[in-house]
Amino acid sequence: MLKRVSAFVLLAHCLSAQQIRIELDPAKTQIHWTLTGNVHTTHGTFRLRQGRVTFDPATGAVSGEVVADAASGESSNGARDRRMNSEILESAKFPDFRFVPEKVEGAVVKEGRSALRVSGVFQVHGAAHNVTIPMDVSLAGGLLTGTGKFSIPYVDWGMKDPSNFLFKVDKSVEVELTAVGKLQAK
Repeated sequence: MLKRVSAFVLLAHCLSAQQIRIELDPAKTQIHWTLTGNVHTTHGTFRLRQGRVTFDPATGAVSGEVVADAASGESSNGARDRRMNSEILESAKFPDFRFVPEKVEGAVVKEGRSALRVSGVFQVHGAAHNVTIPMDVSLAGGLLTGTGKFSIPYVDWGMKDPSNFLFKVDKSVEVELTAVGKLQAK
């Protein structure tokens, strides 16, 4: 009971303060990707290295950084994963995916779900790209859970197309994320 009261007090304090600070939990945050092809659809994951975000609900200003490990990509096929890391992502040269949020649109509610649009710079394969990620966010017991989906046009962004004469894949990869983090007192 004391733990619930403490979490509620922390949540109330964070929401009443000007800024909300969130520390993402790499063990609970999930990053899934899907690449559709003419033969089959490939599904995989990446691991979050770290994520810290500070958000001002009054202005929509946001700062921080979310970093995923590019070399952690897994699709349940070792040969495909090695090729993805060495030839497509070149993860030895570009070891991280980074998202630096710059603006949040939408209101954060104290109870229940909030529909937000998070805009910022996504850094991948040595280049920075502006993206906007629609997010469904909920706050409960001092935890934030946010889910979102977005597309990465990896070929347009300078990465190699893994298609060959028999096997063709889309030029964009779909990313679904579930970010879980603790609200931190400021």
